[in-house]
Amino acid sequence: MAVKSSTQSLNQQLYRLLEKAEPGDRASWWVDIVLSAMIIINLTAVCLETVPYFYAKYHALFWWIETISVSLFSLEYILRIKAAAVVASHHKIPVYKARLRYIFSPTGIIDLVAILPSLLPLLFGGMDLRWLRILRLARLFKLSHYTSALEDLVAAVVHERNSFFATIYLLVLAVMVSSTLIYVFENNLQPEKFGSIPQSMWWSFITLTTVGYGDVVPISVAGKLVAGFTALMGVCVVALLTGIVASGFSNQMAKKRSIMETEVRRALADGHISSAERREINKLSRELNLAEDDVKAIVDRLKAVRHPNEDEDDEESS
Repeated sequence: MAVKSSTQSLNQQLYRLLEKAEPGDRASWWVDIVLSAMIIINLTAVCLETVPYFYAKYHALFWWIETISVSLFSLEYILRIKAAAVVASHHKIPVYKARLRYIFSPTGIIDLVAILPSLLPLLFGGMDLRWLRILRLARLFKLSHYTSALEDLVAAVVHERNSFFATIYLLVLAVMVSSTLIYVFENNLQPEKFGSIPQSMWWSFITLTTVGYGDVVPISVAGKLVAGFTALMGVCVVALLTGIVASGFSNQMAKKRSIMETEVRRALADGHISSAERREINKLSRELNLAEDDVKAIVDRLKAVRHPNEDEDDEESS
């Protein structure tokens, strides 16, 4: 029993250290700083390795950075699997299920991909796996442990999926119509650039997204009219997509604040927030990735609002 209790305590400590640091938790804060710094150093090294001058001059330094990084990331991955036992106790599920849930979760897959490009050449030394070096840039996604930006983006798109896919449909429709029209009017004049509808789609897509490289340009009057129509459609479609994603992000933040307000209201039901309730609020704020100032503002606002029942009691007593 003592061994089991000791193991649970160790897992809890590991989980606390590896997750985003709580306010005042210096040890966890330093772990976050070290891992984040290692990710940034690693990405910088991967980029500089592609410059022949730097690779030739600092080859040994790059090797040491990679060796230390993959060792640290491998240790982190193993410890995160071990610390997943804490999640099992919280959700009342078997430990192996909690660990498998982490391994096959987006963050778990990212953590594995971060070390595979360096481990696979050791296992398959006879194969040319130099292309795997570029995959080390996937370590950038490890920063998702400390921010919910990717999760918020996916959640925003999912929440607004009907509008999002409707706009994507409009984009595809505009590409098909404009590429067909430009093919009809420019095919005979520029067969090398508008030789087919699929070939014309490049110009159509670049024009619709308002990038406009200028590598393919219509020269006929009808073609220029089609280009103007395409550019106008592009402005509308891009504005729609931008608005949908922005609205989704705004709704996600409103949803998070609503969840936090519900928790704070529950904690304030007896008039004050106890230490245990404060810990639950802090835990929820980390899960929702809400800033400490946002949580404080919610708590202060709800404290300032009197419960309707109190007003009724005051009227009755008077």
